Amino acid sequence: MFFRLENLMKKIFDSWDERYKKPFGAIKKGEPCEFRIRLPKETVLDFPPVPILVVFRTGCKETFLTMNLETEESTHNVYMTTFTPRHTGVHYYYFSYKHNGFRNYIKKSSCHESTLNNGELYQLTVYNQEYETPDFLKGGIMYQIFPDRFYKSGKLHENIPDDRILRENWEDTPFYKPDEKGHVWNNDYFGGDLEGIKEKLPYLKSLGVTCIYLNPIFESHENHRYNTANYRKIDPLLGTNEDFKTLCDEAKKYGISIILDGVFSHTGADSIYFNKFNRYDSLGAYNSPDSEFFSWYTFYEYPDKYEAWWGIDTLPNVKENNKDYTNYICGDGGVLDYWISLGAAGYRLDVADELPDEFLDNLNKCVKKHGKEKIIIGEVWEDASNKESYGVKRRYLLGNQLDSVMNYPFRSAIMNYVLGGSPFDFKNSIMTILENYPKPSVDVLMNSISTHDIERAINILGGESCEGKSKDWMCSHWLTNEEFELGRNRLKCAMALQYFLPGVPCIYYGDEAGQQGYKDPFNRRCYPWGKEDTQLIEYTKLLSKVRNSSKVFADGALKFLYIDDNVISFARMKTHRQRAVIIFINRSPYEQIIDKSKMELKNCSYYRTIHGDIVYGERIILPPYSFAAYKVEIPLDEEK
Repeated sequence: MFFRLENLMKKIFDSWDERYKKPFGAIKKGEPCEFRIRLPKETVLDFPPVPILVVFRTGCKETFLTMNLETEESTHNVYMTTFTPRHTGVHYYYFSYKHNGFRNYIKKSSCHESTLNNGELYQLTVYNQEYETPDFLKGGIMYQIFPDRFYKSGKLHENIPDDRILRENWEDTPFYKPDEKGHVWNNDYFGGDLEGIKEKLPYLKSLGVTCIYLNPIFESHENHRYNTANYRKIDPLLGTNEDFKTLCDEAKKYGISIILDGVFSHTGADSIYFNKFNRYDSLGAYNSPDSEFFSWYTFYEYPDKYEAWWGIDTLPNVKENNKDYTNYICGDGGVLDYWISLGAAGYRLDVADELPDEFLDNLNKCVKKHGKEKIIIGEVWEDASNKESYGVKRRYLLGNQLDSVMNYPFRSAIMNYVLGGSPFDFKNSIMTILENYPKPSVDVLMNSISTHDIERAINILGGESCEGKSKDWMCSHWLTNEEFELGRNRLKCAMALQYFLPGVPCIYYGDEAGQQGYKDPFNRRCYPWGKEDTQLIEYTKLLSKVRNSSKVFADGALKFLYIDDNVISFARMKTHRQRAVIIFINRSPYEQIIDKSKMELKNCSYYRTIHGDIVYGERIILPPYSFAAYKVEIPLDEEK
């Protein structure tokens, strides 16, 4: 029988249950997908006497698939059909049948289960059969560095522009006040450099880091360096191109790869390409229509009115699909090739949703000609599988553009849950992404809980909200001792989820040391060398140790096992394997005791404790704000 008697359920369809849809989640083009629905026997079907599965892609005609009677149960009939997609892309589906002269529709409710007539469409992502993502990142740990603020080596650098303000006190607050025209110049620098990162490689290795993601390092004239002045040159305050090659070579000795931030939707106005302020001898687009770079930009009234990123006139937009620009970035011997030749493992793409498909296709071809192990991660804040931008359904994760994305949906789910949100909302948010994203992209998702664009996690988790507050308030507001303790405890729970859910944890520099900071630029303060929170650092090392204890964290599936108001438990397991790791997380300030018999995998055998306590083999004790991890043997019938 399709369903065992003890598992009879009232639901008609459930897209997360392989007894209804198999396989779970996104599928490859040409891969058969089985669909089953259960209808009560009293639902006598009109002609045709079977239900229909309706599948379609946006802008394409529907495919109608007859569902044949597969099994008769005591109270229900089970109908089944198989859909084998012939095209990549996001597909949508629902079921239909006629009863008593009326057409009924089975659609989605509550993320995955079904309802009659008034629900939403189910999503089925179909990706390219050849879609593979780099193995080097799977199971690894990323570390994001804002280069000016990580570590200052003291190495003497040459050719530093004299209009930069060099800060002497590493612990000072970055400048944030606007000038009389309301502009914040971001021209103060603390002097963090590539040599400083190289000197701290042993520290990063001790955290378990296997990959460094660097915020922009190309020559630019603001400290964030998102206003590129020269794509082919390291900013002089960070070092030289040779220093970058040396950093990559040294990092490789520690088993650490380097990913660069690619900012390809705009350049700086103060650049060799635009040259608005005549800093360079080159003929920029602002200087003359005869400039070799003139065709990169859109001018409304030459030269002072031009298209700029979000209207910021220091960031003129480029025409990414301009042949000359595309060739400069993606052509043979271009920018992408050059930095890969010096050791870069790939790129994180700034504002990927503002890069047109044609440009992303060309970028992918360029990066991947160096081998599938070179990675491309996009900045996308929403569900990247069904994202629309500028009226176009994006195809980031179908196999020819991005390997994966910054996983902001996970970050939102984690933070909301740790702050007391519904555990069921948390589960639904996680499972929705796992359902919609191709498995290759899931394995290399960039899971952050803090970044350079948002407040530090410890501030959100422990302190007062900064929403509606002034920059002066954010500058002067620090967590009290009590708030810091609460933030640290909650941060531990958030990091446990970050480390053990599918994807790759990405530590924002200083989070592991208790660094505080509200919005930009206060989230970009310098790393607190000598004043680190050693408790958090040791905890980060513990998380890395647990993550490295099993290969299931590299590409294992996820199964939620137990949920209550205080505790979430889930398993990471290999498909068709009998071994798994079970994680328990207690988000509450009170000790929790979990009865193993209440879990879905209640008959599993605990054969190794990685971290935590089991009492009498039947109960798990979880101290406040803690996690436990156990390796288990799963009976074959439970695994299915």
